Amino acid sequence: MKKWLLLLMTAGLAAALAACGTSSNNSNASGDDKTLIMATSADYPPFESKDGDKIIGFDVDLATALAKKNGYKLEIQDMDFASLVSALKTNKADIVLAGMTPTEKRKKQVDFSDVYYNAENLVVSKKSSGIKTEKDLKDKTVGVQLGSIQQDEANGLQKKYNLTVEDRNKISDIIQEIKAGRFDAAIIEDKVAAGYLKKEKDFQAFGLNSSNEGSAIAFKKNSDLTAKFNKSLKEMKDNGELDKLIKKWFADEK
Repeated sequence: MKKWLLLLMTAGLAAALAACGTSSNNSNASGDDKTLIMATSADYPPFESKDGDKIIGFDVDLATALAKKNGYKLEIQDMDFASLVSALKTNKADIVLAGMTPTEKRKKQVDFSDVYYNAENLVVSKKSSGIKTEKDLKDKTVGVQLGSIQQDEANGLQKKYNLTVEDRNKISDIIQEIKAGRFDAAIIEDKVAAGYLKKEKDFQAFGLNSSNEGSAIAFKKNSDLTAKFNKSLKEMKDNGELDKLIKKWFADEK
């Protein structure tokens, strides 16, 4: 009986030691050290969008290439844009690629890579709206994506032009609100707006006199992935791989 008890205790101790030996403070969201969870908001073509059940886009191709260069597989999870930073902070994701701008507010919560793409913000409206310049936004209702840099821009214009700023989770929902006449206009990143302008022949757009700080990859604070991905991103810029992806997804880019 004592021998049986001793064997049981020995087995239990060995199992406990094995569990301790496999635990790691650097374990990722997937639980697999060779798989990274990329969080995105797949309503932002050509950066990311749904093709059936598959998520495709510029950010997806870029993330896949960077992950491969660093020995990782990639798993992509779709969620609302406003929840992406929180997904990193709560260990539900390892990286975020979603056309995200590295604002000072966001930098306090997560780390960012170098900027990989620069864009411009456009005001999109119906041609019949009479909105042709920034001043024409006075007293209008303007739609923006919740949690986006465009929302910050609209809030900045709110007092100047007495705007009513409305937010939605998805760009497609904002477009529908314009078509229904509930929004007079929307502020949308130029490459994303371009796709809708091709489809909606009665839509128009003009650029705002503002600076967009570009898109960057977001990481957990103090993640060792930041330096690794920055190194690989620089290589892609230097050897032309990034330019090839830009030309693939943004047809008018030279």
